[in-house]
Amino acid sequence: MAIPNHIGIILDGNRRFAKRLLLQPWKGHEFGAQKLEKVFDWAKELGVKEITLYTFSVQNFSRPKEEFNYLMDLFRKEFDKLMNDGRLDRDKIKINFIGRLHLFSKDIQEKMLNLMEKTKDNNNFIINFAMAYGGREELVDAMSKMAKDIKAGSLKPEDIDEFMIDRYAYMSSQPEMIIRTSGERRLSGFLLWQSAYSELFFLDKFWPEFEKEDLAKCIEEYGSRDRRFGK
Repeated sequence: MAIPNHIGIILDGNRRFAKRLLLQPWKGHEFGAQKLEKVFDWAKELGVKEITLYTFSVQNFSRPKEEFNYLMDLFRKEFDKLMNDGRLDRDKIKINFIGRLHLFSKDIQEKMLNLMEKTKDNNNFIINFAMAYGGREELVDAMSKMAKDIKAGSLKPEDIDEFMIDRYAYMSSQPEMIIRTSGERRLSGFLLWQSAYSELFFLDKFWPEFEKEDLAKCIEEYGSRDRRFGK
């Protein structure tokens, strides 16, 4: 059975999950973080080599102040926990963060940079966190960088092709499949450039309800799809 090398996941439904439990909506993010810790192991066990997680969008900065502060504290706690996670060294896990990271507070930026520095030489399994991320914003940033390099003379307009754009994007790796939980059936700006030929899977359950069996079923269906790439 074909196993996707790279899977993207849109972690959706945390707040609706909490509401169903009669909790404050933002409490659902903690359940989502707990689920995420398990997904790392599930993906590795099933033979996946890379996952990209839609963790926080540019638009999420407009969340209510109480929820936003709760999320930032949760990021701080989870990044500290990840920094001390023995799996990083034991399983040679590389951590990347993609997005407009400068929008976060200095201490959160530092935690992200420290995780990337600590794991930069690992290559057995890659985890990309999309933080302050937006697919349109990624393309805007890529084009802005290209324009600056053209002005500086280090890039010629005639040299721009798909491979060149890959170099200027936040990441060049393209997920073979993307999973979105919560019943919504859209990408919401997730990896717009990289997902041109991604197989899409939409699950009618909230992210905290996601289980290993769900991941395995998606991978099994992926293996049965005929990926023709327009040919």
